[in-house]
Amino acid sequence: MIHVLSTFSKDIIYEIIRDYLELMVDLYLDIFIYLVLGINILLGIWLLRIELRLKKLLQGNDAKSLEGLISSLSRNVGDLEKFQKEATQAMSLLNEKIATSIRGVGLVRFNPFKGKGFGGDQSFAIALMDVDGNGIVISSLYTHERVSTYAKPLNNFSSKYDLTDEEKKAIEEARKRI
Repeated sequence: MIHVLSTFSKDIIYEIIRDYLELMVDLYLDIFIYLVLGINILLGIWLLRIELRLKKLLQGNDAKSLEGLISSLSRNVGDLEKFQKEATQAMSLLNEKIATSIRGVGLVRFNPFKGKGFGGDQSFAIALMDVDGNGIVISSLYTHERVSTYAKPLNNFSSKYDLTDEEKKAIEEARKRI
């Protein structure tokens, strides 16, 4: 009798374990199915978004006109590169011209006859030079009887001719403004 009971209980235990395992397999299969279904839904949404973006890109265009658009853009890039090269050359030429143009101007007004009772600040010295200090200094001496004008070339902020104090001041003012 004990042997029959233990066989009976073994069968019940095996059946319970088998039912439990079937239930667990069913549960894992259900989870797997829902997981795969969720992934499919996400992939479907992703695919739909890509299709909408593609339709928006091709809206009103077919593949041939899109190819033409790309070709046109390529030509435009070539034209822009050519324009950039020409503009760079023009800028270089302008920079060369600007380097030798008048960049510094200094003006000093003075009275050469100060303390002698006549004259006024109507005499002047003006320095006109480029960034390297090359240019000219012009002086004008005014009296009631006449006006005298002198011009002296400048090379590297100096002249081979003697400069007056006023001319030197004009050169320094011009140098500060470069």
